[in-house]
Amino acid sequence: MAKQYREVIDRARSSGRTYLMEHESKAVLERLGITTTGTGVARTEDDAVEIFSALDCPVAMKVLSPDVVHKSDAGGVKLNLKNGDEVRSAYREIVTAFSGKRLEGVSVQKMARPGVEAIVGVANDATFGPVLMFGLGGVFVEVLKDVSFRSIPISSSDAKDMIEEIKGYALLRGYRGYSSDINALEKLLLSVSDFVMDNPDISEMDLNPVFLYPEGYMVVDARIILGDPRPEPPEAKKQDLHDLFYPKSIAVIGASGTPGKLGWNVFTNLVSHKFRGKLYPINPRADEICGCKAYPCISAVPEPVDVAIILVSAGVTPDVVEECCKCGIRYIVVESAGFAELGEEGLKIELQMKEIADRYGVRLLGPNCSGIINTHCSMVQSIGIVDALSMGNIGLVSQAGVCAAGMLWGLRHIMDFGIIATIGNKLDINETDIMEAVSKDEFINVICMYLESVKGGRRFIDAAKRITRNKPIVVLKSGRTDAGKKAVASHTASMAGNDQIFSAVFRQSGIIRARDYEHMFNLARIISKQPFPNREGVFIITYAGSLGVIAADAIIDNGMRLSELEPQNKERLKKLLPDYVCGMNPVDYTFSQDAETVKRTIEIGVDSDDVGSFIVVLQAEILDSYVDALKSINYKGKPIIACVAGKEFAMPDVIKMENAGIPVVSTPEQVADALGIMYRHYKQVKGQEPQA
Repeated sequence: MAKQYREVIDRARSSGRTYLMEHESKAVLERLGITTTGTGVARTEDDAVEIFSALDCPVAMKVLSPDVVHKSDAGGVKLNLKNGDEVRSAYREIVTAFSGKRLEGVSVQKMARPGVEAIVGVANDATFGPVLMFGLGGVFVEVLKDVSFRSIPISSSDAKDMIEEIKGYALLRGYRGYSSDINALEKLLLSVSDFVMDNPDISEMDLNPVFLYPEGYMVVDARIILGDPRPEPPEAKKQDLHDLFYPKSIAVIGASGTPGKLGWNVFTNLVSHKFRGKLYPINPRADEICGCKAYPCISAVPEPVDVAIILVSAGVTPDVVEECCKCGIRYIVVESAGFAELGEEGLKIELQMKEIADRYGVRLLGPNCSGIINTHCSMVQSIGIVDALSMGNIGLVSQAGVCAAGMLWGLRHIMDFGIIATIGNKLDINETDIMEAVSKDEFINVICMYLESVKGGRRFIDAAKRITRNKPIVVLKSGRTDAGKKAVASHTASMAGNDQIFSAVFRQSGIIRARDYEHMFNLARIISKQPFPNREGVFIITYAGSLGVIAADAIIDNGMRLSELEPQNKERLKKLLPDYVCGMNPVDYTFSQDAETVKRTIEIGVDSDDVGSFIVVLQAEILDSYVDALKSINYKGKPIIACVAGKEFAMPDVIKMENAGIPVVSTPEQVADALGIMYRHYKQVKGQEPQA
């Protein structure tokens, strides 16, 4: 079969064409087991009439020319022709209209019976390679752009998700007499994916329209575009990065004893956070820095060094990199800036460094980064001064150094970071390398990432898919707009890809996509402290009726529902409720709500099989009174999130609540959003059916 359809492709190539005409495309599809309307090629009026007579049904006629790709736009399509005279007339009109073109003939094919119109396509993405598109046709794709994407190859679950996530999915399931064969559609998507994987010279495909029926489907028109064979992805370097995160010794080349200089900041951070290994400041004009003996160059250090941090001007960095390599250093962190992010000259310097590091088998992080923070070995390489940090279970991977310095000033009070790794220009070590390394750390339970681009391509998808089975990943991807893309290019010399593709890839990988910085850190903070809900029922406890109603609305908007207590638990709750309170969910205690009442109410919810999670709306002015009570409850794996309106005015108590393991957010909508995301992630990644 493969040889048969390759003959069609190779014949087109031998004639100098980069695309297959409709009859060729359909011939390939038919040999793949994909159902099409078929087509007969007429080279005369008599041929056209003969084909029509054999089909014995209304036909469509289309121009077949290597010079005409878009047939409809050029007037090369005639529909619903019902007799020989109409066929002859249509043939003459097409031939006359395209008299100046190379004409292969005219396609004659049966009119497909109406069905739900869909489109299946393949495009090539600069980051992730071939991607598959599916959507409903007509106005849905042209105006509403109701389509879904996945990176090829796709799995059966990917095909199912592609179909279910479009807004028009209800039409496919069945609506007013219309329905579609979902199983057949899934097989079609998988067949196209397999075909593209088996043929790396397939650049684009359009199956449009595809009519979907209650049983089966019909490809009505098809186009296949050829290109240069896709290059094999570069093999990932297999070196374990453990010692980059847990080094026994660090040299800082460009360390300074002058406060305010970056070399002073980095070395001071390592000293003040009491790095557990040995430190070697490298500065030819200093005898000692921060109490540590200084050395004039890295080759003067008498002992082996695991990691070298470079903070010298860009122009001399390649020489310093080579000296480090000759000294047997396995990991180099270039925190200096002034490279590809500034233009062509900087890029040349980067390529010099890359060639040197590759020649010696050394791994290089950066340049233009802020190094690594690992609280579990008291290592802080940041170029900004960082105050005390707690050892935590959150891993942060960032393409921007600001995440490793400025933002930590406030976040460290309510979030416990274990590892923070900045990747800068990603000359060698990229986001996928770091993501995999951080995921292997036993202290890390959740990973959040700020990305401006992805360098790992398909490897990123496969790695993330493996990791998210056990550790959730939350990603903030910038560069969504044209303006954003320009800003990214000038900042880290990276190019942002198509944002819709990135969203699809994240879904395919099990990654949770954040909307903005606050959303990313909120989700990471909540996930780091609370388990995922394993059912959709939510129990709301509040002191303010309006906030309870808002929470209930938000829960429904996020695909969850209010839980229903069992009769015995309702009786328990009635004994707690004041006479003026009648609602069982939300439970509104008004301003009589106190810590003990909230605790006992939560314990009732914990015992209910229908409660999967809790929203507890608390008063900011007495927030401190709830901390000990909420901390003492056995939640039995059911997440609880507190909502405190005006929390910014009660930050000391918010910090106490956060340190007790209870996340605090400002609005009911934020809680509902987080619970909805967590529940959907649980269903997708854990492979669990919803528990009603």
